[in-house]
Amino acid sequence: MMNSRPRPLEGYAIELHGVRRTYGRGGSAVHALRGIDMRIPKGSFLAVMGPSGSGKSTFLQCAAGLDRPTGGTVRLGDVDITQLGEKRLTELRRSRVGFVFQSLNLLPSLTVLQNVVLPQRLAGLRPDRRAAARMLARVGLEGYGKRRPAQLSGGQQQRVAIARALITEPEVIFADEPTGALDSQTAREVLALLRHTVDELGATVVMVTHDPVAASYAHRVLFLADGLLAGELERPTPAAVADRMVALSGVAQERRAS
Repeated sequence: MMNSRPRPLEGYAIELHGVRRTYGRGGSAVHALRGIDMRIPKGSFLAVMGPSGSGKSTFLQCAAGLDRPTGGTVRLGDVDITQLGEKRLTELRRSRVGFVFQSLNLLPSLTVLQNVVLPQRLAGLRPDRRAAARMLARVGLEGYGKRRPAQLSGGQQQRVAIARALITEPEVIFADEPTGALDSQTAREVLALLRHTVDELGATVVMVTHDPVAASYAHRVLFLADGLLAGELERPTPAAVADRMVALSGVAQERRAS
């Protein structure tokens, strides 16, 4: 658990204003987000939690530009990404955003080093193998560049995914359940590495998680329920996060029952 805050950078990495996301129409419409207003400071680590169906995955997708809101605006730094065309939005994601998912999405036919430089190739940049090697060393995988993902443990593969997310020096890293498939020791190592990218590299991390221990590595936890903000918690501890989640889950069950 690590929740001391480094000296903050100026400004906000992400701003959401009145963000709504509805799927479907009429009586069958699902209101995944019902009007979210929030700002995420640069150089901070935010964990997003909530009961099943609370809207946390939709929140991440809209904030990252992977899904377009039905209403409202999302700003990445100084850019309103809700106003961008698909081509420009794709270019922005490739250059300014990094992603770490539970499913990893490493390409098994490529070496570790080739997987790490893939975002540079997709962005039309010349792959910087030296920078990739330095990034692998930074995540504790020096000398692993020629191996294939199948030759690595789950934790090592997740480290490759983090190195890949960092190679373009993104402003924001979005992580969706990055430790969900890992054992507790490996999960702690990966979470410490994500926290390191914030404290030492100045990145901003937005992480969706269901795990109170994982959330305790963040500076702040945002709670969602039924597509609405349901509270925040500064300097989280596993116990405090767990208590809040129990309360939210109880409210959600009562609403479904009624």
